[in-house]
Amino acid sequence: MKILFIHQNFPGQYKHLVPALAAKGHQVVALTPKVQKPVKWHTVTILPYEIKGQSTPGIQPWIADFETKLLRGASCYRAALDLKRKGFEPDVILAHHGWGESMFLKDVWPKARMGLYCELYHVTSETFVAFDPEFQRPSPELDPLRIRMKNLNNRLHEEIMDAGISPTRFQANTFPPEWRDRITVAHDGIDTDVVRPNPDATLEVTDGRILTRDDEVITFINRNLEPYRGYHIFMRALPEILKRRPDAHVTIIGGDEVSYGARAPDGKTWKQIFIDEVSDRVAPEDWKRVHYLGRVPYERFLAMMQVSRAHVYLTYPFVLSWSLLEAMSAECAILASDTEPVREALTEGETGWMVDFFDKERLVDRLCALLDDPEERARLGRNARAHVREHYDLRTRCLPQHVEWVESLMALEPRPPRD
Repeated sequence: MKILFIHQNFPGQYKHLVPALAAKGHQVVALTPKVQKPVKWHTVTILPYEIKGQSTPGIQPWIADFETKLLRGASCYRAALDLKRKGFEPDVILAHHGWGESMFLKDVWPKARMGLYCELYHVTSETFVAFDPEFQRPSPELDPLRIRMKNLNNRLHEEIMDAGISPTRFQANTFPPEWRDRITVAHDGIDTDVVRPNPDATLEVTDGRILTRDDEVITFINRNLEPYRGYHIFMRALPEILKRRPDAHVTIIGGDEVSYGARAPDGKTWKQIFIDEVSDRVAPEDWKRVHYLGRVPYERFLAMMQVSRAHVYLTYPFVLSWSLLEAMSAECAILASDTEPVREALTEGETGWMVDFFDKERLVDRLCALLDDPEERARLGRNARAHVREHYDLRTRCLPQHVEWVESLMALEPRPPRD
């Protein structure tokens, strides 16, 4: 097959799938704004496209979100026309459509099969929109309207999607019924041969101290430290954690930007806002046991998982973080929020413990109980790794599923673009 990949940060979620397809003899080409000139990667041709135009100053915010996607879609369309003029006719187009890039590609290649990475459909129910009442917008009655507009990009892609793939059932179920019979659930996969326990792991933290498995290490990870991933809840529990665990070290990975939700007010960062909120309840000598590592290379992230004695994972009802499954694969003892995406991956009492997202007192109690029970931690860790190896292993399960899904697209009758 001739396969065209579209991703604004290529390879993104396709980093294992692309080489696997190329190794099977398929001709693979990618379009992305990430590169400035054509490059080769795993025999794959990666071609640039330039995002032309910019958002209209002062435009209504609901329209501004769609306009950025429209600009990407139009820019990618122009690059696709150029690729077509050079004779490339893909059998299959694979795209993460969340940024709008693939919006017009069926207009270029109407006979190509379009397979979309269906990460999330924005849902207007109270469970999603009003999950955390602390961060309600000024006019919550407008949220259903705003979110409906945010889904314009999703709706336009539904018309041209021949098949979709979602990493979890929770994510697939956010999409309307007219999508679901075309969506396959298959996780991107965890390389459990790489993400594994290591009794000899070491982690150097900010003060030069070396932490090992002999230390009581509590770990917490966000891509960026923000409320969507429960950073505020964890920080509000932190003073009591430090008080009750005088020998514990708390290591935190995460950047200062925003991945999801709103930016922090007044030009601040969520990280600093919640440090400031609890700072008067943490003695200076205890702050020395809290280590902010920022955004780290993968090897350092892995080392942190491998020295972890207890890993805390909190999330809104939203996309499940890879880091939870990676922590499970590393045989961490997990304490996670009892929210819907977590319940799909974790079973209370079998592969981890769960606690109500907002109950910081219960979080502290259960965390301390877990730290005091080495046999339970070992049992949970073993079970967690076994679960990930059975259901989320990259090599034996997930990657073969993805390859099979891509190759099955050739049997589909392609949907033409609507007028």
